[in-house]
Amino acid sequence: MITPDKREYRSFDFQTDEMRATGKPVVFNSPEVMYRDGDLEYFERVDSRAFDGAQMDDVVLNVDHGGKPAAKTRNGTLKLEIRADGLYMDSDLSKNATGRELHEDIINGFYDKMSYAYTVAKESYDRKTRTRTIEKIDRLFDISAVTYPAYSRTSISARSIFEAEAERERAEALAREERQQRITALQKGIDEVINQ
Repeated sequence: MITPDKREYRSFDFQTDEMRATGKPVVFNSPEVMYRDGDLEYFERVDSRAFDGAQMDDVVLNVDHGGKPAAKTRNGTLKLEIRADGLYMDSDLSKNATGRELHEDIINGFYDKMSYAYTVAKESYDRKTRTRTIEKIDRLFDISAVTYPAYSRTSISARSIFEAEAERERAEALAREERQQRITALQKGIDEVINQ
C-alpha cells in the first residue's frame, strides 16, 4: 500500500483567470538543485517519458495536499496534458464551493505556488553529475495549492536520497584519506629500514 510518507512533492507556479487555474507542474529534462551539502549540489530531473503509463485517471486539485477537492480529473474539472516540455494542467474552479473559494484565495494572493504528489516507479542516479533522474512515475495523486511552497516537503524527500549520497561520498573520501595515510606511514617505515 502506498502511504503519504512514500509520496514525493514538487512545486510550481500557476495562473488563474475566470474561475480557472492553469500551469505547468512538471518541466521535463530540467535539472533542479534539490539538496546542498557544503559546496556540493545534488540535482533532480524528470525524464520526458516519466509519465508514460503513469496512473493519472483520478487526480485531484486541492489545498495543502488534503481536504475536499476543488477539481478532479474523473469529473472533467481537472485536465492534464503531457507535452514535449512538461505536464500541463487546466482546472475549472467554478463547480463547487471549494473551487470558488480557492479561486478567490488565488486572486487575493493567499496562494501563489502549487505542488504535486506522486510515487516513483523507476529512477537512476548519476554519481558524476550528482543527478537523480525520475525515469518513471507510477502514480500522480494530486496537484495542490499550498500555503508554503512544496519545496519544504520536497526537501524532506530529497534529503532521504541526497543526504545518503552525500554521506556515502564523505565516507569514501575519508576511507581514501585513511588508506593514503597508511600507505605513507608504511612507505616511511620501509624507507627507515632501508636507510639503516
